[in-house]
Amino acid sequence: MRLAVTADLHGFLPDVPPCDVLVIAGDLTPAHDHDVAFQARWLDTTFRAWLQAVPAEHVVAIAGNHDFVFERAPETVPTDLPWTYLQDTGTTIDGVRFWGSPWQPWFFDWAFNAPKGDTDETFLRERFAVVPDDTDVLVVHGPPAGYGDRTSTGMSVGSAAQLDLVRRTAAQLCVFGHIHEGRGDWQLGPTRLINASAVTLKYALVDEPVQLVELSRPD
Repeated sequence: MRLAVTADLHGFLPDVPPCDVLVIAGDLTPAHDHDVAFQARWLDTTFRAWLQAVPAEHVVAIAGNHDFVFERAPETVPTDLPWTYLQDTGTTIDGVRFWGSPWQPWFFDWAFNAPKGDTDETFLRERFAVVPDDTDVLVVHGPPAGYGDRTSTGMSVGSAAQLDLVRRTAAQLCVFGHIHEGRGDWQLGPTRLINASAVTLKYALVDEPVQLVELSRPD
């Protein structure tokens, strides 16, 4: 299975190479306007047209910490977009099992934050507990601890609960973003970890905002 993966589009809608599944790991909407009515209109117009044109058989996506409309006014998100939106839910495509979750440790006063002061990550562990052990692709917004999680100030802000999730499921792939300057690609046992942020720290589009990944289908 050929996947095209990206994250942190922030309103940029880049060219997508032909693929079986396009995976978007959150922060879809433009960064300059967090108004939920604006975000809902943008999803229904500009984003819809882009989704309809991408050369992907399927699109799987989650929200991110800038996508307030999915948390604060989910009833206004168009229900007929040509994609599969995951929010603590999963889907199976050609035998490959995807699971998506938008939550991350508290990070400023943005969307899909765990409670501030939840140092044991109890909130996140409760949400990740329902992820099936046989998940093939994890689509999450923030990074697991130690992988693409270092900010420009030198702080590591990844989630220990998410790292435990990666180890438990031994998924083939974990796609995330959130920390733009942490963009990169790692291997942790059987799991390929990709911080697929499409923009830089200053919200400029990177040279290759969509990456191709070949994934083996389960027997």
